[in-house]
Amino acid sequence: MLATGILLPQADGTRKRWSPSGKPAFAASAGGPPRSRVVFAAAHVVADALAPDDPALASRIDWEQTLAYRRHLWSLGFGVAEAMDTAQRGMGLSAVAARELIQRGSREARAVGGVIASGASTDELDPARAATLDDIERAYLDQCAFVESCGSRVVLMASRALAAVAEGPDDYARVYATVLRQVREPAIIHWLGDMFDPELAGYWGAADLDEAAAHALAIVRANAAKIDGIKISLLDAGRERELRSLLPPGVRMYTGDDFNYPELIGGDARGHSDALLGIFDAIAPAARAALGALDDGDRTRYDAILAPTVPLSRHIFAVPTFAYKTGIVFLAYLNGYQNHFRMIAGAESARSVVHLARILELADAAGLLGDAERAMDRMSRVLAVAGAA
Repeated sequence: MLATGILLPQADGTRKRWSPSGKPAFAASAGGPPRSRVVFAAAHVVADALAPDDPALASRIDWEQTLAYRRHLWSLGFGVAEAMDTAQRGMGLSAVAARELIQRGSREARAVGGVIASGASTDELDPARAATLDDIERAYLDQCAFVESCGSRVVLMASRALAAVAEGPDDYARVYATVLRQVREPAIIHWLGDMFDPELAGYWGAADLDEAAAHALAIVRANAAKIDGIKISLLDAGRERELRSLLPPGVRMYTGDDFNYPELIGGDARGHSDALLGIFDAIAPAARAALGALDDGDRTRYDAILAPTVPLSRHIFAVPTFAYKTGIVFLAYLNGYQNHFRMIAGAESARSVVHLARILELADAAGLLGDAERAMDRMSRVLAVAGAA
């Protein structure tokens, strides 16, 4: 069957016989970090497929495979953004598990000389229950202290609890100033749009994104000495470029735009964005090759490498965008970085088998199938389980 390709289900209900293109895959190793950009890949977690708990009630992590994937990212010269939304933070990954992930990931980073930045949030609070700004500040400060005690840099994640109780931009300004004043090293602020997490709608105290951006910029300017950069995940390249041009000197823009990352990282006469991206978990070998070309001043090759990854990324991050983790994990499974396609909280069911089949095709077109025969075999297994073989 594999010699003649496999039948992939299509959106119109038909099936198409598909065989790999034979496009060479990008090497999964590189020497040293990129020189021209600061790059973090937000890493996923691997579930313990043999855990006795029902995923909807409690999910366990396979630590060996989870940490092995981080070693893969570090081997490419990327920093790891730990315990972020790509790791299903707040969407299956509990606050307790997030702490263990940060602790283990930071220890592994030290062992291999890797760079790590970890998410500090307020997920120990229940956003559905009344909380005060004092509660939110304490929760943030406790997590920031824990992250730094592990030897990791802090990514100050957007807070569902703060979004639920803040009465306006002044409340955001108060909380962020209080927290940033007490971090030891400059932190990365994360603005996650509601397409990634609907509970973060109206963040910074405004539903209008122009107003929200102005409030966020005011917080950055007021606390610039304690801010390494701001990561925005709004899937709006124009808004990112505009905000980037207004940042204080020394404050980086980290793109979280999984639709427009090539142009934003590549930059223009007005500047460029650095990267803290979930899609770099999935396209790491191609991304590293592209960044190597950028380091060498070869923008044409940079664009040529990344262009075929964009349809893959846009598909993985298609609406509902928050389900993108399923595609990230599926591609890691196809490429042999983990031995199963199970996710914490049962999130492997968040995407259709038609969606997954398209990932196989697009990954092949982007040179991201390390072993096409293995990928087809694993796709066949998923199709069989889905009743689509």
